[in-house]
Amino acid sequence: MSVRFGVLGPLVAEDARGPVRVGGPRHRAVLARLLVARGRVVPVGHLVDDLWDDDPPEGAVGAIQTFVAALRRALEPDRPPRAPARVLVTAPPGYALRAEPDAVDAWRFEAAVTGDRDAAGVDEALVDEALALWRGPAYAEFADRPWARAEAARLDELRLLALERRAEALLASGRAAAAVPDLEAHVGQHPWREDAWRLLALALYRAGRQGDALGALRRARGRLAEVLGVDPGPGLRQLEADVLAHAPHLAAPLAGTHGLATPVAHGPDSAAPTAHGHNSAAHGHNSAAHGPDSAAHGADLAAPPAPTRPNDTPTPARPERHLLTPSRLVGRADEVAQLDAAATRATELPRPVLALVSGDAGAGKTALAEAFTDHLTTRGWTTAWGTNPDTEGLPAAWPWHQLLDTLAARGHGHPPATPTDGDPLVARFHRHRAVGEHLAAVARRTPLLLVLDDLHQAGEETLALLVAVVTGSTAHPLLVIATHRTTDVPTALAGLLGRVARAEPTRVYLGGLPATAVPELVRATTGHDVDEATATAIHRRSGGNPFFVRELARLVESEGPDWAASVPPGVRDVVRHRLARLPEPAQAVLRRAAVVGTDLDLELLTALVGEDVLAPVETATDHGFLVERGPRRFRFAHALVRDTLYQDLTGSRRAHWHAATAEALKRLRPDEVDALAHHFLLADSPETDPRAAHYARAAAERAERRGAPHEAARLWEAALTAHDRSTADRSGPGHSTAGRFAADRSGTDAPATDPAPATTLAPTTPAATHPTPAATRLDLVMGLARTRAVTGDLARSRHHRAEAIALAEDLGDPDLTARVITAFDVPAVWTEHDDPPLAARIAATTERTLAALPADRTTTRARLLATLAVELRSTGGTRARTAAREAEALARSSTDPALLAFALNARFLQSFDRAGLAPDRARVGTELVDLAHRHDLVTFEVLGHLVLIQANSALADFTTADHHAAAADRLGRTHQLPLVRVFTDWYRALRTGVTGEPAEPAYRAAAARLAGTGMSGVDNGILPLALLCDRLQRGEPPIDDTDFGAYTPWCRPLLTQTETPIPDSPHDLLYEARTCLHAITAVRTNDRPAAERLHAALEPAANELAGAGSGMLTLRPVAHYLGDLAATLGRHRRAAEHREHALAVAERAGAPHWTAL
Repeated sequence: MSVRFGVLGPLVAEDARGPVRVGGPRHRAVLARLLVARGRVVPVGHLVDDLWDDDPPEGAVGAIQTFVAALRRALEPDRPPRAPARVLVTAPPGYALRAEPDAVDAWRFEAAVTGDRDAAGVDEALVDEALALWRGPAYAEFADRPWARAEAARLDELRLLALERRAEALLASGRAAAAVPDLEAHVGQHPWREDAWRLLALALYRAGRQGDALGALRRARGRLAEVLGVDPGPGLRQLEADVLAHAPHLAAPLAGTHGLATPVAHGPDSAAPTAHGHNSAAHGHNSAAHGPDSAAHGADLAAPPAPTRPNDTPTPARPERHLLTPSRLVGRADEVAQLDAAATRATELPRPVLALVSGDAGAGKTALAEAFTDHLTTRGWTTAWGTNPDTEGLPAAWPWHQLLDTLAARGHGHPPATPTDGDPLVARFHRHRAVGEHLAAVARRTPLLLVLDDLHQAGEETLALLVAVVTGSTAHPLLVIATHRTTDVPTALAGLLGRVARAEPTRVYLGGLPATAVPELVRATTGHDVDEATATAIHRRSGGNPFFVRELARLVESEGPDWAASVPPGVRDVVRHRLARLPEPAQAVLRRAAVVGTDLDLELLTALVGEDVLAPVETATDHGFLVERGPRRFRFAHALVRDTLYQDLTGSRRAHWHAATAEALKRLRPDEVDALAHHFLLADSPETDPRAAHYARAAAERAERRGAPHEAARLWEAALTAHDRSTADRSGPGHSTAGRFAADRSGTDAPATDPAPATTLAPTTPAATHPTPAATRLDLVMGLARTRAVTGDLARSRHHRAEAIALAEDLGDPDLTARVITAFDVPAVWTEHDDPPLAARIAATTERTLAALPADRTTTRARLLATLAVELRSTGGTRARTAAREAEALARSSTDPALLAFALNARFLQSFDRAGLAPDRARVGTELVDLAHRHDLVTFEVLGHLVLIQANSALADFTTADHHAAAADRLGRTHQLPLVRVFTDWYRALRTGVTGEPAEPAYRAAAARLAGTGMSGVDNGILPLALLCDRLQRGEPPIDDTDFGAYTPWCRPLLTQTETPIPDSPHDLLYEARTCLHAITAVRTNDRPAAERLHAALEPAANELAGAGSGMLTLRPVAHYLGDLAATLGRHRRAAEHREHALAVAERAGAPHWTAL
């Protein structure tokens, strides 16, 4: 009884009785492996390696024998005992499957497609019958197995050939119109198959659609040029010429006749179309369309051959050249396998998988990503690309716009719109979440591949959205491939690589190709072989960089024996050499276009040149310098082409043309402030500086609104520089800045009403009512201070703030000074100021401003009072506490939630006048979280969570503190607030110590994160203090090997026998910690007066942990130290009560080592 097998889809077997059950996954893998061998013997050792990936278990050979025995019983159920098997046979050194030639669907399919064609041509019915055998991807369930992939790819290539042969049959039988729909779908899925484009164009022509035929050929040309950087092969070029000439041999044959007309090759260098249609130099994958991994192509290609008569005899063709599929990427098999494994992971994991492809410029990153995109497309994946152009003025997250537009064009819609008003960081969060949810919805319908090319040129928002998708989305199966250079990695990209590390991305690095690979790549590029000496010279000059190899190969083809003399050492000279061949009008337009940017604006270029530029632009496109992206939409085929043109201009010429571009753009599209800022800034002249400052400020405000603070900071700084140059030019040499401010001051009256409140996240214009140069400069400085604070650059932010306040006071306007002071309501969580002299200066200025303002300016007064309380913090005494209470009262009478949040911040910082106030701070933190969450005040919501970490730690409620730490971290990640993690890392080190485990590694890691933040008020001996407290709370002796910084007066006496006076602790977050350290010394030295004083100071905090209210370190319960102090004072009953209370607090904290002490 014969058995038939199906592998064109899931593996199946059947006999006369019906389906045959062939067992579990391993049994099926053995059967599939034998079917792949097509009757050849597969050694047992190979089966073992193939089933267990070279890591077989003990007894693997015995397991293979068991699988084979079970398969034999299933395939030959009627075989008598001990009779030899006839289907799955033993053949030393392994096994073979002896199936009939027509017993396997793949074998029948191949015979039908590759069999000899008689004079009648293709048998359409036979091809249709063969295609009907396909039930899904070949060997579908074994797609991740190396032994199945090659066979599956071969069969799929045959399937594509069958589709094209079916079209040939329809054309030969005179049914051209019937062939068009399937061919349109075919070229859409496989755009690099030139024979498919040829068949489509011929079908359209024969269907009476000459215009559509030419449109198809131009689509093919555009796609090949845009993505691969190559011109169509001779077959397509000849067909286009024949269509234009109405060549007689294109006429449709009479119905019922055969003999499909095929363009013939002409000349010794022509390539005859093959059955696969791969007759062109289609190996330019690392192409100009995707950034710096290659340069423009096409200028050196030969012109199309002249048409000949249909009866001309073709000369011998060049060897057939294939596309760069994963199996044909020169020297990159291992890298393709890495990406294949990543795709498999993406189908298995319930989250996105990221693959990072890196290497030097020209290493082939784009080529690898493109080839793998094609590979996954053939496996049924939906794919979309986004590129990061090296240009300014594009919308934020431009590559994501490209990706989402591609998905929408394929019927998947767009993400829902999200609110854009309110807090920019909140709006950004909602945008990111909407994109993640949209991708998850698409991935549920189809496996999804997204490619982000040239990530080293990506903007802040592009990178932020990538982090959000990779680390925060549940989309699967989703594979994201991102390519980037490994040299000169920008800070933003380095930050992204760190943030996505926890997602465990697949990392693929592309180095130079070996010398042995150069001849193959040259042949793939040009279709010609080169001798060993030439290949060696190419490798030496290129260093194995695929881009340089290909460019040099093209020059070898075009220049012949003189190539070595004319090839310059780098890409710049290659571009110059090819540029020199263009007509002068095209060169002139390209140089102007290089100043405009990567994308060509034809209207703008026409205005600059003074005449229509379409003709020279088309010439440049034909030569491969530009690609056409749509009607009147062109761009440079490669960023390096544009860079070469741009940098070859003199600095003076560049600046002059940037100024002209800006002026023309201002007339044509005055709302494009990003582009206007870019060009006016690069114009760099006294005449354009005022406009550069104006547009850079507008672009900075726009960047803040869209949640890009780093970009905003860059623009604010550029605007400030341009403004200062413009005022210096007007003032003339020898004029000081202060003198300019005094001279610029106008008599504008102060506003009659309070100015609008300002926060770091909702920028205002402090000097809006004072449109003088000095007031404008205040605007720019405060904008820079705002964005520096948001991005975590506190030191420079303080510098800008101090500068602005000094300038405002120089102007002598209390309203303006108040606006500058209150524009910086950045939340503060630590009670020690980072810059005490600046704090004192701001406090003094604030007091003077308060005295000068009318009493009815309640909103401004509330902000100034809150600022006073925040700046004085632990040093302001009664005045600071009074200011905080007054600010809170005024804020509660207003309707401004941001003002109330700032006032609550001030109240928190002034809640340390005695010990034991953690419950009060917990109430402040709770109100802050609720208020800020309701009104989208993200930074104040973070502050509330940090306050609640501190307060609940003091109260030994670590379950609640853990909840708020997680919430703070979540907000910090979502809104990219870098300082949040500093405090939560310290909190987690504290938590480690409470469990009794040594916390020193966690503290040192937290201290490393603190370093460099500019928070000198925190980082002032805090690590040695924390390590000392950790040892003491675990009952270990202190180690005298460090400098305790600001905490020396309380720590040093614990390490020496010298009786040194110890000062009272400042009233701040570490008041209880310092006071308990003082208590330890007082007990050891039997200092009864000090013990009396310390006992009274600490008793209100008897229910708290000493130091834990800082959220950064802890000693034991305060009650423990109260017990020791009471014993020193001879109050033994009270001491016992304190110690009993300490045990209760220790149990509440979950600190078993405290209860055992």
